[in-house]
Amino acid sequence: MLKLIKRLFCYLFVILLALGTAACEGFIAERPAPEPEEPGIEDPSEPGEDDPSEPGEDDPNEPGEDPQPDGSIADDFDCISIAEAIEIAIESGSTVSAEQYYVYGVIESISNGTYGAMTITDGTDSLYVYGVYSADGETRYDAFADKPAVGDEVVLKGALKVHNDVPEMDRGYLQAFKHVEVEVDDSQYEEMTIESARDAEVGTLLKVTGVVAQITYANGYVPNGFFLVDNTNSIYVYGTDVSAVISEGNEVTLIGEKTYFVLESEVANAEKFGYKGCCQIQNAQIVSNDKGSNAYDKSWIQESDIKTMMETPVTENMTTTIFKVNALVSKVNGTGFINYYFNDIDGITGSYTYTACNGGDFAWLDEFDGKICTVYLTAINCKSTTSGCIYRFVPIEVIDENYTFDKNDAAEFALKYFAVDQFLPEYKANPQAIVLTSVSSELLGFENVVISYSSDNEAVVNFVETAEGLVLNTLETGTAKITITATYNGIVKEQEVVVTVSEAEQFETITIAEAIATLDDTEVTVKGIVLSSLVNKTGFYIIDETGVIAVQTTADDCASVKPGDEVIIKGTKDHKVDEGKTCAGQINLFNSVVVANNYGNHEIPTNTYDYSKDFKYLYDLDATEDHTTQVYVVKGTVVYSGTAFSTNVALKSEDGKTTLSLYCSGAAQYEWLKQFEGEVVEFEIAMCNWNNKDYYRGCVIAVNHNGERVVNTLNFE
Repeated sequence: MLKLIKRLFCYLFVILLALGTAACEGFIAERPAPEPEEPGIEDPSEPGEDDPSEPGEDDPNEPGEDPQPDGSIADDFDCISIAEAIEIAIESGSTVSAEQYYVYGVIESISNGTYGAMTITDGTDSLYVYGVYSADGETRYDAFADKPAVGDEVVLKGALKVHNDVPEMDRGYLQAFKHVEVEVDDSQYEEMTIESARDAEVGTLLKVTGVVAQITYANGYVPNGFFLVDNTNSIYVYGTDVSAVISEGNEVTLIGEKTYFVLESEVANAEKFGYKGCCQIQNAQIVSNDKGSNAYDKSWIQESDIKTMMETPVTENMTTTIFKVNALVSKVNGTGFINYYFNDIDGITGSYTYTACNGGDFAWLDEFDGKICTVYLTAINCKSTTSGCIYRFVPIEVIDENYTFDKNDAAEFALKYFAVDQFLPEYKANPQAIVLTSVSSELLGFENVVISYSSDNEAVVNFVETAEGLVLNTLETGTAKITITATYNGIVKEQEVVVTVSEAEQFETITIAEAIATLDDTEVTVKGIVLSSLVNKTGFYIIDETGVIAVQTTADDCASVKPGDEVIIKGTKDHKVDEGKTCAGQINLFNSVVVANNYGNHEIPTNTYDYSKDFKYLYDLDATEDHTTQVYVVKGTVVYSGTAFSTNVALKSEDGKTTLSLYCSGAAQYEWLKQFEGEVVEFEIAMCNWNNKDYYRGCVIAVNHNGERVVNTLNFE
């Protein structure tokens, strides 16, 4: 009887409380929509908004019976059992229950460390809790100074309902909790510094202590890892459970297993380029946490620059080490997502920030957009594709110190970022390349650093002034030392590079037509002229008097050639089409290598071009027949379209009746066509089908307009 009166009083209290706090609803967050993933970027964990455990058997206790032992934190509350909570949720359906209930349980798992989405259990039944807030509703779980963790006892108060067919507490307001110390057996773990942990073999069981410098987030803003720093180095710790119960500035001791992580879908590509993966600790458990707000140790951090970071071979163990750099922070609005870039002070060299939340987890960078700042930066991983591995960054800390470039360094800057990189260590043909004679930077505020060159062996290397500019020539075989001189405001800087000229290797080659006719999965060696870039694939088209073929290669190989170069390609003939598909697919050479570049500015042989067709013919092409090695020349206009989440570009016939889509990831890949928008121009088009469609899309090779031929150079830039 006493318990019944107590419960009636509680219900009355809840009603009065609901009426009295109606104006406080602003403290209660709405169920957020899941964030879409950034195109092209995958995350190793895939937590959803809802990760409920299946409800267990009904609790054997009668309603109103206290299922907790004497002395429990539940004693001060009129708790119902989890079995009762499930029954009430089912009765309420998709509408939250009119009343809120006290429920006791032990935290079984935490699926979202931001909102505190968790599953609690009483040992028999489990209940999913969508999110956890302070008792007054003003503080969300992620802002708790002291967070209940897995294994802790909690009393939550909240309304109940069913969501996605699963009973849940809509929001749990934390009334009380008790830390349950979980004894961690660290006897098999070797205590070491983070520097030693980085060098440890895969599978090593280790114990480290450090300060949490930065937390990372998976899709849905779920904490999924953090950077740990001591006075020797930094390392990434992966795990949603451990990330849910720490805060930046905590000094923690943890145990875990050393590993290198690569996405399963990228393993083959990573192995191809010798990339081991993200240097990290997995299967981590927190041994102790001081709950403090400590500064991470910076004494060991090396000053570097982004150019050096980007040029570090991926075979080296650089990922998750922090460097101090000057960097231009740039916010780039994509189609339906946001990227943040960190470029060196040349404004060009750099990469983007790794995000699984479309940039939302780095909105704190907005105040630095467009500024050169002091950045404590780490490469968390490499995106590994068939064309290469590219570092992706995470900023640990950004400081705006009103950076001003010292113009006395302009000459040295011009050498490092522009002049030296023009030369290869070895040439096997004459590049006849125009070299820079002046460098200016609007970003850094200087103009006209004068660049000059001299060779100590002009029989091997010389420089000749022409109407087009100063031209580098390689002549006889041998070695030459080139002295590059940069002059600005009377300040002179020099740097020497050594160049070797070798005999060109001889290769037996076949024509492009012969390569096209070769059986699939056959290695071929082909000579041709670089025609133009592929789009949405890393590579380019090559052409000879017999035909045209697409070449898939590496980003480095793309950077080493330009349209008009005569190249020798070794690759595997492929007719890209998935098993079971009826389309003809895409003829190409894949896993290709540029084994020789004879350079030159060769005239494009157009004798195989087809000038007789129109857009209607191209639109109606039968996808079960191959048309991917033919270039068509047609007249029309370029048309851009898009929404907040996608953009596209297409070509339209002169009469406006036929529209041909272009193969691309978005209109940005055809930004160079903007200059022709609204005008009738002549397009050189190759038809392509890289993804098993039952229709063809186009790839623009070049545009002819007013006597000028503008080539697609996307992958060469």
